[in-house]
Amino acid sequence: MVKVNLGGCSSFTNDAEYKEYVEKALTAFDTLESETGAGNDFLGWKHLPTTTPESLITDCEAIRDSWKEKGVDLVVVIGIGGSYLGAKCAVEALSHSFSKQLSGKKDAPEIVFAGHNLSEEYICELTDLMQQRNVAAVVISKSGTTTEPAIAFRFVKQYIEKTYGVKEAAERIVAVTDAHKGALKSLSTQEGYRTFVIADNVGGRFSVLTPVGILPIVLAGFDMRAMLKGAAEMERKCSERNGDNPAVEYAAMRNLLYSKGKKIEILVSYNPKLQYLGEWWKQLYGESEGKDGKGIFPASVSFTTDLHSMGQYIQQGERILMETVVTVEKSNRSMTISDDPQNLDGLNFLTGKHVEECNAMAELGTKLAHIDGGVPQLSVSVEKIDEFNLGGLFYFFEKACGISAYILGVNPFNQPGVEAYKKNMFALLGKPGYEEQAKALNERLGK
Repeated sequence: MVKVNLGGCSSFTNDAEYKEYVEKALTAFDTLESETGAGNDFLGWKHLPTTTPESLITDCEAIRDSWKEKGVDLVVVIGIGGSYLGAKCAVEALSHSFSKQLSGKKDAPEIVFAGHNLSEEYICELTDLMQQRNVAAVVISKSGTTTEPAIAFRFVKQYIEKTYGVKEAAERIVAVTDAHKGALKSLSTQEGYRTFVIADNVGGRFSVLTPVGILPIVLAGFDMRAMLKGAAEMERKCSERNGDNPAVEYAAMRNLLYSKGKKIEILVSYNPKLQYLGEWWKQLYGESEGKDGKGIFPASVSFTTDLHSMGQYIQQGERILMETVVTVEKSNRSMTISDDPQNLDGLNFLTGKHVEECNAMAELGTKLAHIDGGVPQLSVSVEKIDEFNLGGLFYFFEKACGISAYILGVNPFNQPGVEAYKKNMFALLGKPGYEEQAKALNERLGK
């Protein structure tokens, strides 16, 4: 279960202030639970852990098994933002760090991602990889017209059709899209792709426990039932209306610190497997809270690695930072440090200690140093990295995000600001209907 510890904030706040913000968080909790707040038509994520049908998982497993029979060893998952970050986080967290380099027969295909950038080199290099492998694809988009994934899907679809034939391509492409409308839904019906539905009441950044995340995670060989079980446990805990609700605790404290000038929150992990948890979390909070001139800026680091690059600023830079540390209590592997007769590195005092003990002491030492340097510390802990605990983390952060945004007084479930760059890009690329905007932009650019 996810646990929250706010002890690292005690020298920056007092009990009366925290109690005030717990009351604000409980009011926001009531708004979220009663489904009366802004964006209340996007709350389908709230009960996914306990309402997801077993048939969805078995349908995903059927695709996994059919592709295994075809010898598929590479699955290209195409999506951007919430359509790929949750799955990417899960696959990175649960995979062996060197799975690509290890020899031997693999039990599951390699999962790679596309459609999350506009790099020509990336597409070309993806093509190089596909030419060496047995390929299938999952394309994720409600509309099918989002620029980045739509471009990537053109290339991947054309490659699969050319390599395996149009009829076989229909067996190797699965779409996760809208139930009734949109370009991708129309194409899926036309070509006979198997499809999964993105519900209208679930926004992209809250979709990791829908087919958006479930299908790639199952294809990668991981236990989705255990992930949903962990998420269900947090759904239960985070539905309790009290100050011990971890989502209430986290939302209350981060907003209290924000009121005191802590404008940037850094999500910290001490295990490199959680790097993409930070990427997923940044979108969840940045897109949910950053509007109406408000919002805590989300950033992420991986320690101890980034202590050798960002540590100086965190310790002594402008005092606008807070840190949320994701602590993993137990390592899944065991290795102790051996004695070296020469001891030239001076590390024999560590002989017999587990490497993870060194990591834990680095975490504790950094916490104390950063508190002394004026950086409050929130702690979010799980027992270990596995499907159960990762599911709990996903749900905890989602529920806390909804509460936190309502404390701020913003709609957690819209993202009106992301359209500005798209309109400019379309105009500059010459999309029909954008001629006047293109003229104005080119004048600004001196063209």
